[in-house]
Amino acid sequence: MSHVENHTDRDDAGFTLLEILVVLAILGLLVGLVAPAALRQLGGARLSVAQQSIARIGTVLDMYKLDAGSYPSTEDGLDALIHRPSGAENWNGPYLKGGTVPLDPWKHPYTYRAPSDREGKDYDLCSQGPKEGDHSGEICNP
Repeated sequence: MSHVENHTDRDDAGFTLLEILVVLAILGLLVGLVAPAALRQLGGARLSVAQQSIARIGTVLDMYKLDAGSYPSTEDGLDALIHRPSGAENWNGPYLKGGTVPLDPWKHPYTYRAPSDREGKDYDLCSQGPKEGDHSGEICNP
């Protein structure tokens, strides 16, 4: 007597197309909800870094003033913190490490004006914000 087994039950390991589409739809919804919040956080972090950098460079400018007697001129700019400007008698720099003027978090150069265009300020140290050349989002020293 021969015993013949009929294998009609198949144990398929894998996912159906419908299961894969459901997972992709769920992932798409999660990305759609989480990505904008993450990008907002990134923008807020850059703003905070710009404000902190302006405060730090402001402290360095104060040290420059203590040594040289005045803030660097607009023409000398922030480069005066690295290279001795002509006529700076008591320059005791370089005041910044690295040999280059730092850039803001959006990789744009800071703008520096002395004397300030604003009342009650000795100088203006500003980041243009995310859009270079657009002064509406300008972040300046307090």
